[in-house]
Amino acid sequence: MILSVPDMSCGHCKATIEAALAAVGAHASFDMPARQVTVSGLPAATLLAALKGAGYPAEVVG
Repeated sequence: MILSVPDMSCGHCKATIEAALAAVGAHASFDMPARQVTVSGLPAATLLAALKGAGYPAEVVG
């Protein structure tokens, strides 16, 4: 699943998002220029809630 995270712009953002996703058991790969995160194995609602809680609202784009 590909998530668009429009507020992700730097290494600190990436680290925060990575930690939020790890807290719910997800592993992610990042496309920083596109501001997208690819994650698999968990429901979208779980991932979106984790990111929103970390201050990075996201939406599913693929």
